[in-house]
Amino acid sequence: MEVINFDDNPTYTHNHKPLDSVYEPAKTVLIHAPEEVNLLDKLDGYYRFVKSTLLNYQNAATGLFPTKTVGKCDHARVRDCLYCAAGIWAVALAYRRIDDDKGRTHELEYSAIKCMRGILYCYMRQADKVESFKTHPSPSNCLHSVFNVHTGDELLPYDKYGHLQIDAVSLFLLYLVEMISSGLQIIYNTDEVSFIQNLVFCVERSYRRPDFGMWERGSKYNNGSTELHSSSVGMAKSALEAINGFNLFGNQGCSWSVIFVDFDAHNRNRQTLCSLLPRESRSHNTDAALLPCISYPAFAVDDDALFDQTMEKVVRKLRGTYGMKRFLRDGYRTRLEDHSRRYYKPAEIKLFDGIECEFPLFYIYLVIDGVFRGNTDQVNEYMNLLEPLLHHSYEGFVKVPKYYYVPADFVESEKESPGSQKRFPNSSAQDGNLFLWGQALYIIAKLLVDELISPKELDPCKRYIPPKEQRNISMRYSNQGLSENDVVVHVSLIAESQRLQVFLNTFGIQTQTPQQVEPIQIWPQQELVKAYLHLGVNKKLNLSGRPNRPVGCIGTSKLYRILGKTIVCYPIVFDLSDFYMAQDVMLLIDDIKNLLLFIKQYWKMNRRPLFLVLIREDNIKGSRLNPILDMLAAFKNGMVGGVKVHVDRLQTLISGAIVEQLDFLRISEEEEIPQFQGFEELEFPKHSKVKRKSSIASIPSQVEHLDIEPDVWMFRPTADILNKLSESNSLATQAVLLSILLKREGPNFITGEGLVIDRLEKVYQRSGSRKNWSNVRFTASVLGKQVDSLAPSITRALVQGKQVTIGVFGQEEEVISNPLSPTEIKNIVYTKCAKHDVRDAVLQQELVIHIGWLISNSPELFHGMLKFRIGWIIHAMEHALVSRGGDLPADYLYQMSPSDVKKLLLDILQPDDKERSWLNRRHLDGSLNRTPKGFYDRVWQILERTAEGITVTGKHLPQQPTLSDMTMYEMNFSLLVEDTLQDIVQPEYRQIIVELIMVVSVILERNPELEFVAEVNLDNLVKDAFDEFKKDKIRLEHVEVKGMQDFYQTPPTGKRGTASYLTKAVMNTLLEGDVKSSVDDPCVIS
Repeated sequence: MEVINFDDNPTYTHNHKPLDSVYEPAKTVLIHAPEEVNLLDKLDGYYRFVKSTLLNYQNAATGLFPTKTVGKCDHARVRDCLYCAAGIWAVALAYRRIDDDKGRTHELEYSAIKCMRGILYCYMRQADKVESFKTHPSPSNCLHSVFNVHTGDELLPYDKYGHLQIDAVSLFLLYLVEMISSGLQIIYNTDEVSFIQNLVFCVERSYRRPDFGMWERGSKYNNGSTELHSSSVGMAKSALEAINGFNLFGNQGCSWSVIFVDFDAHNRNRQTLCSLLPRESRSHNTDAALLPCISYPAFAVDDDALFDQTMEKVVRKLRGTYGMKRFLRDGYRTRLEDHSRRYYKPAEIKLFDGIECEFPLFYIYLVIDGVFRGNTDQVNEYMNLLEPLLHHSYEGFVKVPKYYYVPADFVESEKESPGSQKRFPNSSAQDGNLFLWGQALYIIAKLLVDELISPKELDPCKRYIPPKEQRNISMRYSNQGLSENDVVVHVSLIAESQRLQVFLNTFGIQTQTPQQVEPIQIWPQQELVKAYLHLGVNKKLNLSGRPNRPVGCIGTSKLYRILGKTIVCYPIVFDLSDFYMAQDVMLLIDDIKNLLLFIKQYWKMNRRPLFLVLIREDNIKGSRLNPILDMLAAFKNGMVGGVKVHVDRLQTLISGAIVEQLDFLRISEEEEIPQFQGFEELEFPKHSKVKRKSSIASIPSQVEHLDIEPDVWMFRPTADILNKLSESNSLATQAVLLSILLKREGPNFITGEGLVIDRLEKVYQRSGSRKNWSNVRFTASVLGKQVDSLAPSITRALVQGKQVTIGVFGQEEEVISNPLSPTEIKNIVYTKCAKHDVRDAVLQQELVIHIGWLISNSPELFHGMLKFRIGWIIHAMEHALVSRGGDLPADYLYQMSPSDVKKLLLDILQPDDKERSWLNRRHLDGSLNRTPKGFYDRVWQILERTAEGITVTGKHLPQQPTLSDMTMYEMNFSLLVEDTLQDIVQPEYRQIIVELIMVVSVILERNPELEFVAEVNLDNLVKDAFDEFKKDKIRLEHVEVKGMQDFYQTPPTGKRGTASYLTKAVMNTLLEGDVKSSVDDPCVIS
């Protein structure tokens, strides 16, 4: 396939005729004006510069800029156009400093506006793609990144170009806000406002949408695969922060031209970015694309230490003499790249190691960064490095080469001695070919260096705030808000009924009822979701508005004004119609503490969060009362789980809350007013009292045994099932019979007491009230229940560099390596789990939720675990229960409450190894897929000395192309190793294999003269070691060993430890091959 090539071909000779300038060709215009030259003359020099190098190439009809400035070119890249608009706008900002500007301020401002509106025009013609992308984000229905420069038409089909570039759309939104903040009028009507709002919906979930990134190639291997890029997530985060609450009509705007951002989605972007950095992606250890993300224009990183770490890594790994590499092993425009193919072959990127092109563009970013941060040394350093790389045209204008490359004749010499060969620019000074992105950025940098504009003028929406000013900035939505220790969460305690309020009052707990807080209304978050469905709706553009997404705890911690009413919302954890985990009061208390901790950590607004605690009568029945009272007492004392809280009446607290005006719900005369259902107070007869049931019995006594054989009743006639259903009082029996009817007759089949689906829901609720957790899980799975925040929980694990597998232990598993939608995850869970034990489908969801919280708050628990195999973790938990002893039923784990399941998960993640046998330790570590420190690096070192690769359980890890395609510290290599170990079925055996790999690595490290001449079969090595172990048992202890349990039980170190047997097996195999000799070998006689 022919590659789409936007670039001119590099050449050594420069025989092109120069372009005619608008001004006299003989006149030389120097940017370095003498000090005595006045401001107007300086600006005139910049005007001629921008006119000659940017404006001359702007299309008169669309306002877009071509990717090539010589020859026929009809391609316009969105990203390049945005930087061109920014360069022109920067000169316009400088002209604002003088009165008599000869109309140039107007011309420059409207040239920038024309470009921004040109991009908007191209985007709006693809409104159907925006609508599709909101619900089905994929590379095949995203906005295009390349358009026809003359007409704005779509160019290049999806199978020929990687259009999915979230950073480009985010950059458009960011510059839109910056320019409007400076006073430009870019958005004209409500249709455009609606479209921008829908673009925000697309960008909000960037934290779980892999894309092709800034370089349009996806993964480093250039094989058509997408990745989650830090640069894209960071740019999206910055755009969302900038545009939240922003009025697109500027100072002349009204309430319905304001843009809304999902606070919780934004926070997930922030969390994801912090987790990904300083990496760019799984295959990119670092990347120059991070510079515009962490510095100008995005300034996406709030943590100075993380910024320094990321910046240092980029500069250390990528800086060269002629600029910076985009990333290591980047083949773009090198002499060895085959331009006739779009994708690379396996291991091809090894060819480009050490000869990557170097781009002066990134020196310019570092100059701008130095100006913003007041680092004069950095500015001078990179200006001095940049100057020798620049060219000058006949007119004297500076030209920024796109890249410098190693000529074909010099490639081998450069590889042998990196940095020794001269590099050549992609174009000459006189060929008329300009790299417009570089030209625009150079103009911005020079204006800043010459102090013709200030950072504050270039960044009117305050993306960058100097540390000394951060506490003094008051913005509606800013990262530079309250410090962590200052956050006090305002809490209002709401009782479900008046009689519950009276009951709690006897314990000194003051609450309010929904009627007592009127006219303030209390809504569940689902009603707020219904209100937001009207946001961004536009019939002309066929845009449906905000997708049906839950509102998280940050969103429910605000006050809302909707259709003249004041609304507060309680978080989703208090919603009874939600997943059954909310019915476990201990887990509910734990969730409340986690939510408060989350709010404390991520609330960055200048007012207090408002947290509603909804207390239901069901929460205080039986043994649940005391834990609830303890929690409410903690609220009263002002400290819950390490978070400062202030409890008061709701009417008092609203004065300190953030108020969100949902003015988009204005209703025209012909439209029907939407109906919303608030939380209603339970009404009871006067003087009725809360009845406290006796304490809930222990879990086993709550289990109802089946009085039928499910396998038999599966084939009984429907009439018999209906008769049995009417006779049985057992909830477990009813659940099984209803599940059979559901599968056979469908959800709307009518039984004696209603529809099948309705009766199942009733059994589900009644089982929850009785805390019959096994039956709760069974009915929840039959009903296809899905827990909220399932997708974000998996994403939290993925952005930490982990993988998640869904499936039952010993059966087929589905590996999740990229963020998926809730629907996709639900399909995987029920497909892989329900066919083995229907309860597994919901139990695995429970564990995903727990793991998502734990990895965010206690990542140290998962040290050494790269892949979370949920089925194997369940197996580890079952094994832990068995090892504790006692006469427990086989399915005891399913009978445990969700809070007890979480405690058990914590127990196996932080075990006390002193009390465990070596068999149990290996079983646990193997089930958790835990590895020792440096394990994957050691596999790499073994591969370097093993020409035929490594095999285990029939799976082969080859030396090539692995070593050519990847690097030792690359996340993808570690994941490849895990994939190789995936088919091991015994946890103990897996751990023995891990120990064996460590032994092999140490032997090779200490014996550099040894290497494996044949394929290393790890199974054979373990077998040889075990055979020696059996021989010693017979010889020394006169014990015949049949299975491997005794081997697993043996400590790894010490006399006759497993390591000694593994070492002997490895050495025997190594010594069967040739031993390399060296000049310094003392055994060799010269």
